[in-house]
Amino acid sequence: MRTFSKSKLLPLRHCPKRLWLEVHRPDLREDSAATQASFQVGFQVGDIAQRLYDPEGLGAVIDVATEGFDAAFKRSTELLNSTNQPIFEAGFSAGGALAFADVMLPVNENGTKVWRMVEVKSATSVKDYHRDDAAVQAFIALTAGVPLQSIALAHIDSSWTYPGDDDYRGLLKENDLTAEAFSRTDEVKAWIAQAQSVDALPSEPEMAIGAHCDTPYACGFYDYCSRNEPKAQYPAYWLPYFGAKAQQLAQQGVIDLTDVDDKLLNAKQQRVKNHTLSGTVFFDSVGAAADLAVHSLPAYFLDFETIQFAVPIWKGTRPYQQNTFQFSLHTLSESGQLEHTDFLDISGKDPSESFAQTLIEVCGTSGPVYVYNAAFETSRMSELAVRYPQFRNALLAINARVVDLLPIARERYYHPSQQGSWSIKKVLPAVVPELRYDALDGVQDGGMAMDAFLEAIHPDTLIERKEEIKKQLLAYCKLDTYAMVRLWQVFAGRTDLKL
Repeated sequence: MRTFSKSKLLPLRHCPKRLWLEVHRPDLREDSAATQASFQVGFQVGDIAQRLYDPEGLGAVIDVATEGFDAAFKRSTELLNSTNQPIFEAGFSAGGALAFADVMLPVNENGTKVWRMVEVKSATSVKDYHRDDAAVQAFIALTAGVPLQSIALAHIDSSWTYPGDDDYRGLLKENDLTAEAFSRTDEVKAWIAQAQSVDALPSEPEMAIGAHCDTPYACGFYDYCSRNEPKAQYPAYWLPYFGAKAQQLAQQGVIDLTDVDDKLLNAKQQRVKNHTLSGTVFFDSVGAAADLAVHSLPAYFLDFETIQFAVPIWKGTRPYQQNTFQFSLHTLSESGQLEHTDFLDISGKDPSESFAQTLIEVCGTSGPVYVYNAAFETSRMSELAVRYPQFRNALLAINARVVDLLPIARERYYHPSQQGSWSIKKVLPAVVPELRYDALDGVQDGGMAMDAFLEAIHPDTLIERKEEIKKQLLAYCKLDTYAMVRLWQVFAGRTDLKL
């Protein structure tokens, strides 16, 4: 019978088909860029955990990739019996399953050496599937004869602030799962037995796509499993705020807007359905113009780009905090003249303070500051106001002038090409067809901007490549604010301006 790794057992909890494919057709899996990025974050957090749990560097690391499974299991057993230092990635195989523990810490209990296991996760809280993970780990270790005293899950503490100087004490927060994990032995045995049954099937079990395809994370087999699923011409999930109902309807075979009962829809959803099916544009030009008429010129059009680090690299920042590194600002004067300024720091140093100072200098002291999705920019400025008290009043004054174009777009405009979305990436080509993000070189969305920034600040990136990235980032962010200018022009009915 096959021995199953923990990474194969856990998917079984949500989809037997996923397990069968993992074992028999792993070549069909296509992990998304987001999934691959999460793997890299996990490796980074794991490295930090080794430093935190072994500050003197006396522990041992098992590397199954170079040692091989048999040698890794053998060395793990030897170390568990002989060493009094931490062990990282110790391997166990028993009861039809195998696993590698992130951290094993020796504990003296009444003169006897026992072990404390810590599983390290890059999440910011304990998830249900982490509890399953701990149960499997505990079962395999105990069945293998390891004198396991306890098991804890360490996750990132998002409230912790990095003090600098490479000091990451406090980054991880432990949660004791011992009682729960130790009590689930029969459950884990049942999972292993079920895995053996699924594995023995001559072909993959039937399983329709559904909510489980994204539980607890996106499945890499989704494209394969959905290849023969009925395709809707106008998918029901295009309806805004309709996700849960769309899933329920899909289970009943209703996947197209055409078949969705109007009685289930609110006014905005009905509007999306009607204009999508008729291929017509909804534009309340009078209402949009009235919304904007209360704001005079000069006007400012502002957009930020940010970067998140699971493990902070800049003093005074928190895990997963949105750190501003770039802005674009278009200024429209009372006479109708349009000017552009921007800020971008790819030095690798914390750009926050100079970002805030430059922003204050270019935003003036009066006139609306237009953004698209105000919660994002206003939150970033409020955070900067806390970090830099000397800029607090000026930043909060800019916040007070913010006018959000997104609610106006949602309420006053809809084009069938938006497919139920009012993101600026969807609205811009509908309102101003000659402007398109896909015509940009390199960076075309926020995710690509983050990736480009990370590449730019990497010490191994060549100067020529950094300059290329800089041009791409500046062009992308500039289009974001110019897009707002043009949307404002259409919504405000200012055809007299040549922008």
